[in-house]
Amino acid sequence: MRRPVKKRKRKASAAPGLSARLNAHVHLQAQADGNVTATFDEFSLPLGKYSIDALKRAQAIGVGLPVASFASARKVVDKEVALLVERLARTGLLEYRFGTANKDLAIVEPQVAGYWPQIARCTATDTIVLSRFAYLRRRGNDMVLESPRSAALFQICDPRLVSMLATLSSPQKIRELGRQPGFPGLEFIGLLLDCDILFRVGKDSDGLRPSEGDEKLVVWDFHDLLFHSRSTEGRQSSPIGGRYPHIDTIAPPPAVRAAWSGEAIDLQRFAAPAEPSPFVKLLRERHSTRDFDEAQPITLAELAQFLESAARVQWTWSEPLDFGDGDIGPEIAYTRRPYPSAGSAYELELYLAVSACEGLARGFYHYDAERHALVPIPTDEQALAMQFEAAQFAMDSPMPPQILFTIAARFPRVAWKYSAIAYSLILKDVGVLLQTLYLTATDMNLGGCAIGTGNIELFARMTGQDFHGEGPVGQFALGRGRQVGDG
Repeated sequence: MRRPVKKRKRKASAAPGLSARLNAHVHLQAQADGNVTATFDEFSLPLGKYSIDALKRAQAIGVGLPVASFASARKVVDKEVALLVERLARTGLLEYRFGTANKDLAIVEPQVAGYWPQIARCTATDTIVLSRFAYLRRRGNDMVLESPRSAALFQICDPRLVSMLATLSSPQKIRELGRQPGFPGLEFIGLLLDCDILFRVGKDSDGLRPSEGDEKLVVWDFHDLLFHSRSTEGRQSSPIGGRYPHIDTIAPPPAVRAAWSGEAIDLQRFAAPAEPSPFVKLLRERHSTRDFDEAQPITLAELAQFLESAARVQWTWSEPLDFGDGDIGPEIAYTRRPYPSAGSAYELELYLAVSACEGLARGFYHYDAERHALVPIPTDEQALAMQFEAAQFAMDSPMPPQILFTIAARFPRVAWKYSAIAYSLILKDVGVLLQTLYLTATDMNLGGCAIGTGNIELFARMTGQDFHGEGPVGQFALGRGRQVGDG
């Protein structure tokens, strides 16, 4: 008889883990004295001084250092490395690899400054579902999973993860997911839970819209929240602003549209020969001011007049919602202000970062349009300075604005009524308010300038609000313009 062949025991494959590594476009340079600098996109950022042993250990950050090792760092050299990694993470220069020693499953890319991956606790008995804001898309040659609610996006490297995500279009127990080929493990599920790409649901929940988030989130449509987060700074890492991204692809589009064929009707012969009205003169005199008079800043009295003219509540009223078929809904309150607003919602709020105003202390304020009053909001000086620096950079100005208005929207006020077009209506309201601010500043011989960017995460930090509840949708700089010829 033949002797039975011993079956070899299959080695258990190593569980995937999470490691931190430098972004591909970032390079670390160490000086002879131990000082380290990160260089990227023609910028350099000093990161402090470290020992020779720490620098040797930190060389591995190019391929990845286990995230778990930083929490348990006890030796001096390990603490130094952890400090270096923390400083890199704070400035968004790291990405996080999830996978085994020889295979990437996903790459986690921070979208919010200071992001550090957290693993939400979960068990096999939990029921989870995909967020209605999560989506997969092609980016170059990669497939990425992201959400406007998430502090990070996930580059998907293993196609089996896509299959698992498709399963999560309806609530699933983690135990059942674990039976799928290529299940990535509880650690990856915890990463997605922490980033709000997945969320837990109760026993009897269907995982649909009312199950996710609070009452301020439930009113958001997918496309509106995506546009809000991706067209502002703070919750995305893509380049933003005037970068001329298509300069090598197409010629500059013309300033004036090419004329349509057909016989034109000349309107100039109908123009009135009389002197333009004061309003027409005001429209023609309106312009952007980026250079402010530091010696003679705007006064509190002028600011009060400016706000009363452009933004104060003129009167209020309420009436029941009438559907027109005899069905009466709840009582709804309305206001009237100097500018138009979709559905008389008047969802826009004015927040003032004050740098220089005679009679008013430097700080951050909310304009209470009903009481015609400024209410100070406690905030740290660093956040205030960041607002002024960003505005100065956006305006390409030699100085920060004397007063920086942040126009914030109370999103639920509009989305409660309007489906699909809520954010579009808010942006239209911002446009008419900006023109009102411009014309008021021109009428008062003050200088103003609309600003195209804003940081929604910084505003949330300064006000203590969720970014989806109330957030910035526009900015406007105000001050006394420097006269031509002033020193």
